[in-house]
Amino acid sequence: MDTSTPPKSGTSFLKTCFNGVNALSGVGILSIPYALSQGGWLSVLMFTTIAVICFYTGILLQRCIDSSSLVKTYPDIGELAFGRKGRIIVAIFMYLELYLVAIDFMILEGDNLEKLFPSVDFHVAGVKIGGKQGFVLIFSLLVLPTTWFRSLSALAYVSVGGIVASVVLIAAVIWVGAFDGVGFHERGVLVHWAGIPTAMSLYSFCFSGHAVFPMIYTGMSNRKMFPTVLLLCFIICTLSYGLMGVVGYLMYGESLKSQVTLNLPSRNLSSSIAIYTTLINPFTKFALLVTPIAEAIEDTLHVGKNKAVSVSIRTSLVVSTTIVALVVPYFAYAVALTGSFLSGTATMLLPCACYLKIRSRTCRKVGFEQVVCVGIIVVGVGLVVVGTSSSLKQIIQSL
Repeated sequence: MDTSTPPKSGTSFLKTCFNGVNALSGVGILSIPYALSQGGWLSVLMFTTIAVICFYTGILLQRCIDSSSLVKTYPDIGELAFGRKGRIIVAIFMYLELYLVAIDFMILEGDNLEKLFPSVDFHVAGVKIGGKQGFVLIFSLLVLPTTWFRSLSALAYVSVGGIVASVVLIAAVIWVGAFDGVGFHERGVLVHWAGIPTAMSLYSFCFSGHAVFPMIYTGMSNRKMFPTVLLLCFIICTLSYGLMGVVGYLMYGESLKSQVTLNLPSRNLSSSIAIYTTLINPFTKFALLVTPIAEAIEDTLHVGKNKAVSVSIRTSLVVSTTIVALVVPYFAYAVALTGSFLSGTATMLLPCACYLKIRSRTCRKVGFEQVVCVGIIVVGVGLVVVGTSSSLKQIIQSL
């Protein structure tokens, strides 16, 4: 495959790393202890395997983009591989995944702010709004201006805040365990077979940055450095996820809630720091998720150069995600569904399928790489089928 000429201007190596880590280290860092409690200690092997698979499929996306100078986005890859139908399928899964993750952010904000201020209600024009719902609305208003940025370089500065917030969050949770009387005394279980589907879904969600990777890659000033950037991002995020998961499981064991911050002692300084830091994370990541959706709509309508229309589109996306978050407030189940059905498809199935199809046009020999891709597809199908059915069953039972 011929490598397209890197652009002369674009996002620097460091800023690309910030955007990449920020894209991967999302709300999954809060649910990873819960995922470990669902699957048991042996599920760490699944976590590591999924991390390796997702890194590899990220490299496959780069190779697909490099195969044609006309390819710039994930849907472009689908069209290059399978034509117009491929573009539509990839676009549906990609944008639905980003959209649902944005909704997850909204739910997370409402949950944690309600824990901080449990007895708060809002009254607007004579209408009483519950605390959680009111906090979701406030977050949507605060995050709205960040979605109006159109430059990845500008978003990188927001991403730095997200990375710092993740570090502070992990440190605060460890502090609670070490110095605030909680301790690390829970032994957990070796394996919990009934919870494996949920664990796999949540692990997959943790590494679901593939929808953003093409935008990050094509925006680089030196595209040859992308594999290095991707490797650094996955190493940093895998270690941080793993640390948070182990620490949280040792602290609370089987009693873990969907977000580890909801287990922390109330009215405690370190707990408050952890929760406040949690509130910063979605604020720094929301725009990175919404931008590809907004750009796709702008390109379809041919209004990318019209700033007023662009702002209106991005505002509409924020409003719609807010509405859905108010209707479906089940964080763990929403994240698991996103991880199994959409993330499993976008991070495992589609990259491998597209790469195999594109590569078959220039090389018909069956080698080790093709066998690996087929194996990943099999794993992805299993995750999508088992994880999705389990998540939907849990959501239906909770309604």
